[in-house]
Amino acid sequence: MSFPPPFYRWRPHPWHGLDVGARAPKVVQAYIELTPFDFVKYEIDKETGYLRVDRPQRSSAMAPTLYGFIPRTYCGKRIAAFNPKAKSGDGDPLDICVISERPINRPEILLHARVIGGLMALDGEEADDKIIAILDNDQVMSGIQDVRQLPPPLLERLRHFFLTYKMIPGQPSPVTVERVYGADRAYEVINAAIADYEENFGQQR
Repeated sequence: MSFPPPFYRWRPHPWHGLDVGARAPKVVQAYIELTPFDFVKYEIDKETGYLRVDRPQRSSAMAPTLYGFIPRTYCGKRIAAFNPKAKSGDGDPLDICVISERPINRPEILLHARVIGGLMALDGEEADDKIIAILDNDQVMSGIQDVRQLPPPLLERLRHFFLTYKMIPGQPSPVTVERVYGADRAYEVINAAIADYEENFGQQR
């Protein structure tokens, strides 16, 4: 029996086996690891591609949006070059926060996200940017084209979450948010992460 392309005999690895999206960098495919309902931090297991429990959140803050990564991207030297305080990229796929008007309460899903900006974040001395996007076919959010059009409290929640999600009580947070940038810079960051991926992993699946 033959199967139409594309057909995967086995489950593709979410980082290496999926596409960034035909309309990248403006609209990208995202793999979601974490939802606004999760008190536990989940993260892709780089070896198997399955979702692994990373840690229970130590603070009471939950992610204010869907949170995951863009397949076939890598935070390497090109991503680090955007941040004058970074010595390297964090070696992970590029993170993405996806805003949806309708609640989505399950992780390990794929969606298309329209990019509107990002956060220049630093984890220790590693660049750890967070792309901000809107669920592509979200009708309520369809008028938002740039991060500056978001309600300020939502942007502050995103900043606060990343400033505290690795915090250990009594110790300073290792994460800082250097600045917020708009859609055009976010496109540059995504293209840089794609180039970093191709340099480190090649284009073969």
